[in-house]
Amino acid sequence: MKPPNEKQAVPLIIDLLADLIGRRANELRVRRAEAAGGPDFIITAPGRRFMAEYKVSAAAGALSATIDQLKRYAQAHADKSLLLIVVSFMGPLGRELCDKEGVSWLDLSGNAKIIAPGLTIRIEGRPNKFSDRGRPPNVFAPKSSRIVRQLLFDPQRLQTQAELARQTGLGDGYVSKSVGRLKQEHYLDANSDGAVRPSDPNLLLDAWNAAYKFNRHRIIAGHVPARSGDELLDKLAKRFARNRLDYAATALAAAWQFTKFAAFRLVTVYLQSMPPRTVLEELEFSDEPKGANLWLVLPDDEGVFQGSQRQDGVQCVSPVQTYLDLKEQPERAKDAASELRRRLLKWGQHET
Repeated sequence: MKPPNEKQAVPLIIDLLADLIGRRANELRVRRAEAAGGPDFIITAPGRRFMAEYKVSAAAGALSATIDQLKRYAQAHADKSLLLIVVSFMGPLGRELCDKEGVSWLDLSGNAKIIAPGLTIRIEGRPNKFSDRGRPPNVFAPKSSRIVRQLLFDPQRLQTQAELARQTGLGDGYVSKSVGRLKQEHYLDANSDGAVRPSDPNLLLDAWNAAYKFNRHRIIAGHVPARSGDELLDKLAKRFARNRLDYAATALAAAWQFTKFAAFRLVTVYLQSMPPRTVLEELEFSDEPKGANLWLVLPDDEGVFQGSQRQDGVQCVSPVQTYLDLKEQPERAKDAASELRRRLLKWGQHET
């Protein structure tokens, strides 16, 4: 079901909010804020005043920009109303953003977190009533994410769309549309010439990570005799190089190469195509998903190889791709991701 527009959403918001605070809907009053840069609505109830903003999309970039706008307005006008973000469905990253900024929220699917003096409301677990399976690919779809990846390689630098097209191998029209969507969702800043860079690279990576699904790739799980993950990785690198096979280690194995943090057993490797049977036989590869120590992965898009580099004799995907792929890995993947992010993927404010 398609999410309601702003006009359609108002009665739904009033009904939900009235129920949450234990009032009748006719006790709440709604008016549009008239000041420039102000919220969409001011909602008053007996003993309560809400400064509310409604967004059809809960995209992290748009939410972050909305929260900043509300906080600036409240500060400039010395307004102590409760700040309230309303969306059709609030995802985990949106909840995290609101929690971090101390902003209350509710969604039209019935979830909410509203905290104020004398009022604490937490409702979670209700499904998205407005999921639309027919919607176009999002900015983090396989091909579109090539642009995001390229931007995160050097987030301080402004890049032209022609440069992005050249670096990603995508057509000019496709890049233009994807950049337009990223700007619409408040993920990019642009200069007067149209060159772009991430508004907040940390938020952009968080949003991509929230949307990323490693299991969309084709994964062949098996076992190769080895005493450790490090030994197996070295064995694979030498064998693939000898047979001139294009590969790139990722996840736990690549994180180890970059940081030497968190020893591992499972080795995950991207391949352009499956190795010949003779190579698998040389490795003594056996198809054993349950006891697997090796995942051979055929990616759903070749963009995963962007920024690949050699680390101590092993070809690895970029730190950005490594971080994403750690999301759905076992062992100490969470710790490895935190260390990789701390060392190699921590960005401050743009330089002036």
